[in-house]
Amino acid sequence: MAQQWTSVIENEIQARNAEISSINHQIHSNPELAYEEFKAHEAFVTILTSLGFKVTPHAFGLETSFSAEFGSGGRLVVFNAEYDALPGIGHACGHNLIASASLASFLGVAAALKASGLPGRVRLLGTPAEEGGGGKLKLIAAGAYKGASAALMVHPGPGHNLPSHIRGVSFVRMLANVKFRVHFTGKESHAAIAPWDGVNALDAVCLSYNAISMLRQQIRPYDRIHGIFRSAGDRPNVTPGNCCVEYYIRSQTRAQAEALWQRVLKCFEGAALATGCQMHTEPLNSYADVRPSASLCKAYVEAMPEGTVSYDEPKDILAGSTDMGDVCYECPGFHGVFGIGTEEGSPNHTKGFTRAAATEDAFARAVECGKGMALVGWKVLTDDVFADEMQKEWEADMKLAAQGK
Repeated sequence: MAQQWTSVIENEIQARNAEISSINHQIHSNPELAYEEFKAHEAFVTILTSLGFKVTPHAFGLETSFSAEFGSGGRLVVFNAEYDALPGIGHACGHNLIASASLASFLGVAAALKASGLPGRVRLLGTPAEEGGGGKLKLIAAGAYKGASAALMVHPGPGHNLPSHIRGVSFVRMLANVKFRVHFTGKESHAAIAPWDGVNALDAVCLSYNAISMLRQQIRPYDRIHGIFRSAGDRPNVTPGNCCVEYYIRSQTRAQAEALWQRVLKCFEGAALATGCQMHTEPLNSYADVRPSASLCKAYVEAMPEGTVSYDEPKDILAGSTDMGDVCYECPGFHGVFGIGTEEGSPNHTKGFTRAAATEDAFARAVECGKGMALVGWKVLTDDVFADEMQKEWEADMKLAAQGK
């Protein structure tokens, strides 16, 4: 990469530190739940418009999504900005930092495109409702990633789990997650006067729970099955006629998670049969596995300060699932992790993480990652050989994904 464009990118991000910091502070100080991120949406639209960008509010049919784009012709790089919070604990997953890093990346690449006059397009996409709402699934369905050569974002994680000299991990796999509610319907009766007249839906719930607990002995180490009782009756003296459970089934790939769900489903069907209940399933937002582009991840390691980002260790820096996995099935994707100043016992989704995500040090690390992502995005737009190799690699990986590998 020509050093002059690197300098343009880095100088622009530095020059716009106040605007990026403002977004970071506004989002963290005003936590909003999935699909309710109206203040974050307005803050982005206002700042981007003031900087001269053409912004589409309520983009792709989502009330709290936005899209800003710069450039023409060439390839398209998308940076995802997440900004939804968690109930009761605010930004305990640091989405304010994700938004800040992606804003920095967008501004840097846009400045380089403007200064160089080269073909290429960069898009900052507001992606609401990652925390269980599946916002990116709706954006995918609406065509938000159509024609994209790459989609990038970076996610904060617990810094206390990283070696002191490492500030981030580039290649981070995350599990696919199939989510379902299961409803059992029996028949109410007076539990003391005529228990024989009832069909106990809670028995079906308990029987399925125990069957799934036994199934856990026969699954792979990376598989996960966990669930809760959504409804389990109202009064002890009324035989429960309607009960509901909600389960997440995770595995290494989307195909493997679907296969595991079929095994779990038999536990529910068997419990319904044994208790005489009716049963129906209600699918929820399911997330594919995150399959990062090795090319993008290697380029990110090279773009960051030497020795500060590991390629793929530790492998468990960030577990769980995210709708960014589905984006990785649409185009080459990057979902790196950077550590922030957490203490032992304060990983993601804790109040301690919320506090850490508000610090100036965490913001500085997010901006540093934004610079690295911008350099990678610029490489995608301007390096034909790199872009071609990245695309071929992704196509080969999608063939493996189709085989459940």
